Amino acid sequence: MSTSQKLQLTDYIRSIPDFPKPGILFRDITPLLAAPEALREAVHQMAERCREWDVDCVAAAEARGFIFAAPLALELNVAFVPIRKPGKLPFDTHAFHYELEYGTDTLEIHTDGVAPNQNVLLVDDLLATGGTIQACCRLVEKADARVAGCAFLIELESLGGRKLIDGYPMFSLIRYE
Repeated sequence: MSTSQKLQLTDYIRSIPDFPKPGILFRDITPLLAAPEALREAVHQMAERCREWDVDCVAAAEARGFIFAAPLALELNVAFVPIRKPGKLPFDTHAFHYELEYGTDTLEIHTDGVAPNQNVLLVDDLLATGGTIQACCRLVEKADARVAGCAFLIELESLGGRKLIDGYPMFSLIRYE
């Protein structure tokens, strides 16, 4: 029996009620990160799902997206490109400003991070409301590259983030209502 048939990734996600505030059920990935076999399996499953897409590089917004994107880039044998908050990247950047529920935020990518017409796979640990991943999609497009797809470890379906990236190929390995 293969590892993927024996290993259930959901067994490595801890649910913590009322964190960070009452009424929120937090999905904690740290048990998965602490188990090399589970982390390896998560990256393997993501890679298998992405192999059908034409991917030139993998990009992710800091910080938890980096955890999955860097090993996924290695698995796919493509470059990893960090997307960061303003002032964190040392070279010339493209910036994208976007609206949040209570304010605004900005993400940046190096101007040479992705080349025009490259196919970029965007990765994050969690799809919730979709604001950050939508901003990442716009930032990639601002660099004249294409979004090959979006990949997530976890999706919180009730928060509707999928709607903001409708039109892009996407998947999540674990889905919660």
